[in-house]
Parts: sequence; structure tokens; C-alpha cells
Amino acid sequence: MKKILLLSTVFLMVFAVSCNEEDLNKLNPNGVTFDTYFNNAAELTAGVNAIYALVQGPNLGSREYFFLHDMRGDDVATGGGQLEAHRAQMLNGVHDPGNGVSVANWTGWYRTIHRANVIIAKGPDVPTTAISETLKNRLIGEARFMRAWAYYELATVFGGGPLYTSFVESVDGSAGRSSADEMYAVCIDDLKFAEANLPATYAAADRGRATKGAALTLLARVYLQKGDYNSAKTELQKIVSSGTYSLAPDYSLNSVEEGEFGVESIFEIVYASSNGAFNWGGDGDGAAVQEETVRSQEYAPIAWRNLIPSNKLLNTYEHVDKGDAKSDPRFQHTFYVAGDKYNNGALTLTDEQVQGQTSTVRGATQKVSWKKYTIMYKSAAANQQSGINLRVMRYADVLLMLAECENELGNSAAAIALVNQVRARPGIEMPPIPTANIPTGTQAQLRAAIQRERQVELAGEQVRNFDILRWRKHGKLNGEPISYFQANKHELVPIPQTELDNNPNMDQGDQNPGY
Repeated sequence: MKKILLLSTVFLMVFAVSCNEEDLNKLNPNGVTFDTYFNNAAELTAGVNAIYALVQGPNLGSREYFFLHDMRGDDVATGGGQLEAHRAQMLNGVHDPGNGVSVANWTGWYRTIHRANVIIAKGPDVPTTAISETLKNRLIGEARFMRAWAYYELATVFGGGPLYTSFVESVDGSAGRSSADEMYAVCIDDLKFAEANLPATYAAADRGRATKGAALTLLARVYLQKGDYNSAKTELQKIVSSGTYSLAPDYSLNSVEEGEFGVESIFEIVYASSNGAFNWGGDGDGAAVQEETVRSQEYAPIAWRNLIPSNKLLNTYEHVDKGDAKSDPRFQHTFYVAGDKYNNGALTLTDEQVQGQTSTVRGATQKVSWKKYTIMYKSAAANQQSGINLRVMRYADVLLMLAECENELGNSAAAIALVNQVRARPGIEMPPIPTANIPTGTQAQLRAAIQRERQVELAGEQVRNFDILRWRKHGKLNGEPISYFQANKHELVPIPQTELDNNPNMDQGDQNPGY
């Protein structure tokens, strides 16, 4: 679907009525409570839609999600002094437990978990006279997918935190810190349920909801973070053998509006253009909130340009000047440089239009900016919000994760074939590996080739941070990619200080090392 209804006000009203102090607990007999709502298909669907609403909002998908993951990897650099202080701190590794980017993600994911827990608890009790078992289990499966996604983020980025598998009705219900492995266990259980109860595809009106393929992809990501390559391979092979997905006929379709819900897309956060009515001061929640993203405004060359591609990323792409047989076309699909056309080819980008820092590419200095997810490909301006869906999972990622599994399990021929399938994608058609500059003769060489391919194929798609985290954790890196990295500190983002101060079952001893 292009727009999931945001009926999240139901949750706000229910929660407010349910959690008042005893002396104020005078219920309106006509009001809504957890006990009187979720009685039919429409109400259960509205509750699930409210979960998606949170993930769409500024705390997560439309702003702070992509900032957190991009700045925790090595794909980006500062665009200049215009980058806000708390973002610069995260980018440079000097952030603290009060950092606004990490706090927003923590808050957004725990609110997501709370709403999911309500559906998971109340859904089974909706009478069969008011909803079919298939729809009921599908909606619960969507909620469990979203809860699993939230716990995957919290476990991987923060290293754990409070674990809730039922919704909290008072402050007394706060939980202490659980480990990442305890959270991963919940993820695995949730995603197996989701796999069993979610459809492979939806009709047009419901596109954007979690599918079986999304559950399998996330499950594989969980197993990879745990270092369980056999289990990850099993889930990834299910996706490949299903025949549901294929590589897009044009690489650029993976980051423009016209390519949404394409053959390569497995899961997207859905947005819709609404003429610049983004709610900067809110959390993206509520029935009247517009469903736009500010990704273009934040990154585009003729907008704020807060983050630009790092020199390291730019120089990773193959190019004939480096002795490669072919220059990688994905560079032009991913970045803007002076001389590029925009606004449907009607205008030409110049360096004078672009504020901020320059880049060094193969020894030459020029201004390079992100092209993925910027609206200026069809607009004269990019300093605006957009309705471009954020692709969270796509098929190329599945093939490259499967290649990683095959290599770690000693199946180099299968791994090379999978990498070459991605390299041979329509319109890209890069020479197969091994090449003169990309050897694959040993497991370590092939691992480096897969890691390089993931970086250029998935650049700017909030994947690199997760890759580095698992490769570092399992000793798969040939050198530390993050320049500021300090062991026993920068592996994890700090637990927000507000959580330690306000949660009666956590204290400073629960903080991550180094903070």
C-alpha cells in the first residue's frame, strides 16, 4: 500500500485511560480501554497500523533511523558546518548517553514494542465471529515481525536493554536489562511465527505490510549477528527458492518513487508526498500527521547536504583509472557530481550550487553528494520532503548475505556465483570475480570481495553499520574500518541516560562500557 492508515490515536487514548493514578482513575463509561477495544477485524487492523505509524515517524524511518545507521558506519562524512552538533558527535564517536540521535531510536523502538505487545496480547481473544483465523494470525504476525525488528535493532546497536513480551500498564512494570542474546531469542521466536502466518505478497491496497520474505530476511540477519551461518543460509535459501523476488531491471529503481514495491523489494517503510507538511516538532504519530520523509532534504546536493559520501566509499568503486576492466555504473546511480543532469534531465548540477565539503576521488578534488533517495532527479529543488519509500530489505542483500554464508561454510564456488549474480545485474554488468584487483583464491580474499561488493551495492542503505558490527564481533574484519574506534567503547551505542535515571530496575551499572 502507498499509505497505511495512521489510527494510532486509539493507542494514545487507551493508554492514557489505563495508566492514571488511583485517585484520578474515574473512567468514562463511553471511553475506550484495552478491555473494550480490539473486538473485531477493523480494530485489530487499526492497532497494527499504529505500529507502522511509529516506524514511519521522525524518531525512526523518516529521519533518525537513517542518521544513526549511516553515521555509525563508514559510508558517510560531514557535509560541513551545517551538520547539527549532536549528529556530528555521533559521526565522530564523541557522543554520550544523552545524544539525541540514539535516544530517538531507543524511544521509537520501545514505543513500537509496546504497541506490538498490545496486539500480540489482545489479538488471540478477538472472537472468530468478528475476524477470520487467517486474518487474525496475519495481523498478529505483522505485530510480531515489528517487535522482532525492534529487538534486533536494540540488541545489535545497544547490546540489550529491558525486554518486554507483554504490554506494560504502569511504571511498576519496568524491566531490568536483558542481554542481546535474550533479545535475539525473542526475535527468532517472533519471526518463525511471522514466517508461518504472513503471506508472500499482498494486493495493492496492502502493499507495505510485512511479508513472509521480510520475516525470513530479518531472521537471517539475526542469525548472522549470532554467527550462525548454517541457520542464516537455511532462511536465505527459502527466499531464493520461492521465486518471489529478482534483481530490478534498473539499479536506480531501488531508490526512486517509480520503483517502489518492485521485483527486488522485500520490505519498505512507506511514505506519501503531502506538499511539505512534515511534522518537525512531533514524532510522526497520529491520524492527521503527514507521511513524508526528510531524507532528500538532509542529504541532497542542493539541499542541506548534512552528510556526504566518505572518500573511502567513493574510492572503493571499480574504475578504469585504477586498472579495473570497467568503471562501476553504480557510482553514477548512487552519487551526484558536477555536470550531472537532474529535474528529469532539464538542469545541470554545478559545484556553485552545492554547499559544504569537497571529496577526493582517485586523487581529484570535487563535490560529491548522495543521489539515492533524493527527489531532485525529477524536481528543480531538493530542499523539500518527499514520498520516496525507504527500502529496508531488498533481494541483492539476500544474495550477498547468502554468499557470505557460503564462504564462511567453505563453499567458495557457490559464494562466487552469488556475488557474480549481483554484479551481472541489468544495466550494471560488471566483470565476474575474480578480477585482477579482486582476488578470491582464499577464504579471506573472498570474504574481502564479498564485503567490498556489499559496500558498493548497498551504499547509503543503512546496512553497513550492521555489517561492521557483526564482522567485528566475529573476527571477520581485515583492519578496523572506523577511524575513531576505541575497543570496549564504540562497539555499542550508550543506553540513554533517561532510561537509567527513570527505570527503577536499571542503574549506572547497566550502562555499556566506555560511557
